[in-house]
Amino acid sequence: MSARYALYYVPAEDDVLWQRACTWLGRDPVRGEDVPQAPVPGLHGITRDAALYGFHATLKPPMALRDGATQADLLAATREIAAGIPPFKLPPLDVSDLFGFLALTETEPSTGLQALADACVAGVDHLRAPATEAELARRRRAGLAAAEEANLRRWGYPYVFATWFFHMTLTAKLSEAQHAVYRPEAEAWFAEALDETRRVSDIGIFRQTAAGAPFVLTDRVKLGA
Repeated sequence: MSARYALYYVPAEDDVLWQRACTWLGRDPVRGEDVPQAPVPGLHGITRDAALYGFHATLKPPMALRDGATQADLLAATREIAAGIPPFKLPPLDVSDLFGFLALTETEPSTGLQALADACVAGVDHLRAPATEAELARRRRAGLAAAEEANLRRWGYPYVFATWFFHMTLTAKLSEAQHAVYRPEAEAWFAEALDETRRVSDIGIFRQTAAGAPFVLTDRVKLGA
C-alpha cells in the first residue's frame, strides 16, 4: 500500500483535551510515539485501533494520492481551503455512545464544522486515487443507505456531506457490560477538558506510511491565513 493522507481536526498541543486524549489512547501522533496510558484497567485493549489513527475528528477521510500527486500538492490545496475559512468556536463536547463506540461528539450542531468538512472533502479530492474494489467492498459490509452508497462511489467514503457527523473516537466497539465500565471512566477522565471552550483554528494533515502503520501529524494549516 502506498502512503495515505487525511485531513483532521485536532486540538492544539497545549490544549488539555489533546493531552488527556493522547494519554487516554496511549499515543501522541505529533511526536509519533507511544506515551504512558491512563491508569484504567483494560484500556489498552479497547483503544488500540483508535490510537493507530491518533486523536482526531475526520474532515477528509484517509486516501492514497493519485499518480503524479505529491504531499506538497496536498499541502498547497489544504492551504487554499484554509485561507477561505476563518477560525470559529468549537461547540461543547460530550462523551457519547456512537453506534457502540465511545466518542466525543458535539452537543449542538455546528454549521462551521459542517462547512469545514465539506470544503476539505471537495477541495482535495482531485488528488485522491480511486478507491480499490477491496476498499469499496469493505465499506459495503457495514450496510449502506442509498445516499451513503452514492457518496462511496463519488467520494470514496460513505460519510461525507449530508451523512457526515463530527466525532472523536475514544474506543473500539464495546459490549453493554464494557460501556457500563468505560463510559464513566471516560467521562471522569475528560471532565476537566470538556469544561473548557476552544476554537477550530487549523486543519491537521496526517500521513500513514504503510498499511497498519500509525498516522502521524505532518502539518497544521491555519484557517484564515
